[in-house]
Amino acid sequence: MATISDVARMAGVSTSTVSHVINGTRPVRDETRTRVEEAVKATGYRRDSLARALRRSRTDSIGLVLTDMAEPAFAAMARGVEREAMGAGLTVLLANSGEDAELEARALEVLAERRVDGLLIAPVARSRREVITAVIDQGTPVVLIDRLNGVRADQVGVENTAPMRELVLHLAERHGHRRIALAAGDTGVSTISERRRGYLDALDEAGIEVDDALIVTGNGRADDTRERMTSVLRQHRPTAVVAASTETAVGVLTAAKGLSLTTPEDFAFATFDGFPHTDLFRPGITAVAQPAHEIGATAMQLLLSRIDGTLTSRPRTVRLEPEITYRESCGCPA
Repeated sequence: MATISDVARMAGVSTSTVSHVINGTRPVRDETRTRVEEAVKATGYRRDSLARALRRSRTDSIGLVLTDMAEPAFAAMARGVEREAMGAGLTVLLANSGEDAELEARALEVLAERRVDGLLIAPVARSRREVITAVIDQGTPVVLIDRLNGVRADQVGVENTAPMRELVLHLAERHGHRRIALAAGDTGVSTISERRRGYLDALDEAGIEVDDALIVTGNGRADDTRERMTSVLRQHRPTAVVAASTETAVGVLTAAKGLSLTTPEDFAFATFDGFPHTDLFRPGITAVAQPAHEIGATAMQLLLSRIDGTLTSRPRTVRLEPEITYRESCGCPA
């Protein structure tokens, strides 16, 4: 493997000059730069990024721990993170916790052992906070994304309570629904808990008595939601259903298909998150779309500020605004 000395010898310059050309640390005359670049190509020299990073006490990598990369929102967040990281010359090491606290803890331990420069974490429902706190105490910058909790760290997420309240009020006040079911899923997840709060606030404001039989919880998976919603749709006949996530939305629609029910003819339907290209569904699905890509990008920008030391203030919480689009599934005209 060619070394920087080989390049310097072929170009007839010092190793420090080669370093300045490769790393852009000091201006070099065009003629000299050309000789160095040609020598790099001729020798096949490749910069030892690991050695360079270790000399700087950096690994030029960050860890990203998500609960489910198959979720469209998390996939978009990951793309936002990657875009900002690549622009800063950092590599993203991705771990999928699978909504399992032990897997999450192990992922954090492994990434910390690899000395990543920072961590972005979407905590699982019952995350072991002491593990995240231990990583922070060791000096690794941490930013929580999407799911915000009591850990003293920077956090970037979306407004959840107010948009869900607005969505349910639209069903109640615009379309006259009084029996509105909520496919919540796992309320141990902070985002789901906040969306449930918005649902309850809307019922209170609309003067609708809460019927616990219409609130479907569980593990939040599509199959679990389908089974529970099948029972609710058969026995309690809600006139409208709101899903708190993509997974629960799939569960609701699968249950409806199994019972030969359609929206909005048999019940109005709306969801938080939803699916890519929701406007292409027929009927079009009313949905709260969170700016997932922007969440990931903002979280990465915040992490970079902590890594390079430009941000030293107390932990910050950033809430971005989602966008509600009303379509035919809740009874709105096409």
